[in-house]
Amino acid sequence: MLCHSGAPASSRPGRPLIEVADVFRAHGETYRRSRALSGDQLKVMRAIELCRTEALGGHLDVCLECALERPAYNSCRNRHCPKCQSLTQARWVERRIEHVLATDYFHVVFTMPAELRPLVRANRKLLFGLLFASAPRTLLNLGDDPKRLGARLGITAVLHTWTRKLAFHPHLHCIVTGGGLAPTGETWIPCRRRFIFPSRVMGDLFRGKFLDGLRRLRREGVLRYTATAAPLADDDAFNQLIGRLYRTSWMVYAKRPFAGPEHIFRYLGRYTHRVGISNQRIQAFNDKGVRFATKDGNSVTVAPLEFIRRFLDHVLPTGFTKIRHFGLHAAGNVKTKLAQAKKILAALAAETSEHDAESLPADGGDGSTDSATASSWQDLLLRLTGIDPRLCPKCGFTLTRRPLPPPTPNYLDSS
Repeated sequence: MLCHSGAPASSRPGRPLIEVADVFRAHGETYRRSRALSGDQLKVMRAIELCRTEALGGHLDVCLECALERPAYNSCRNRHCPKCQSLTQARWVERRIEHVLATDYFHVVFTMPAELRPLVRANRKLLFGLLFASAPRTLLNLGDDPKRLGARLGITAVLHTWTRKLAFHPHLHCIVTGGGLAPTGETWIPCRRRFIFPSRVMGDLFRGKFLDGLRRLRREGVLRYTATAAPLADDDAFNQLIGRLYRTSWMVYAKRPFAGPEHIFRYLGRYTHRVGISNQRIQAFNDKGVRFATKDGNSVTVAPLEFIRRFLDHVLPTGFTKIRHFGLHAAGNVKTKLAQAKKILAALAAETSEHDAESLPADGGDGSTDSATASSWQDLLLRLTGIDPRLCPKCGFTLTRRPLPPPTPNYLDSS
């Protein structure tokens, strides 16, 4: 059966009618024959095409009460696959909530200028790494400055590379504590209620750190100048670019603080494991185009091969860490400085309100649990959706799991 767009309709209720995988399966081979792709991009294409299909194996769910039989195929677990992120994201959020402090948090976004994009495309791992080295350090330096705050912040940073139209637009989302631990470790110093640091100050410091790092990479001879970045191999062209960028205001956007600490990482969870586009945003698909939602109720239609190109433009280098923690949130500080900050904030809450004190964990605010790791994916899915995959969707009887026959060799060998 075909949906209105010409893409195969899903056989499972509640799933999107059209998926990124449908576009890849229909036009991926043509795209591979016509383009030179990296090994990372080829792996992502194949993983998405095979995700939850016979090729990856699985099992058969059988209901002994009503005789229902339902194959359940394995996921590819690729971090770029739109179908494989929801449960991973939910587990991440549960773990991070254990580390939330009872204070305000700010959302700060650091964006690189458009003129750097050709160079970033040619040096993704190096310059994404430089973005992580420059933006959080900007916040930590301003936080440590006694003239501004004089305290160590906690930061969680997430890399995104796309716009709603899937254009290449590298930027870093940072969730930042609205205050920090004093150098003595004995007091908590809060930021202003609706203000962290001036955007212009953050932008100027970020610009200086990034461009200093870029010049260092140039001196070390590790930058590559391929495709549209080729002109920058010339010293004069590179220096002219650096000069223009120093005269440009770099965009740093700081949102107002969250409604409360309990919302922080649930909100951030919408960013951490997101890929360039979700299946839910794809509205129609046929051989002439893919239409997908953008912003404010609008949509855009692009040719299938252009859709694939845009999607693959956001494939990260293998092993690159897109979520990183700094300051109080850094792994080395979780059991020391972060734990101390929790105790201080718990004591402040107790002084302010007996009701607030009673709502904190009895151990003084640690609140750590093993629920995130102990929960099975079935329990997690039940909490998120109200659907228990262990029960028959028709009669509610417990399903019996049986092995599926091995996939056919010609299916596995397709490439």
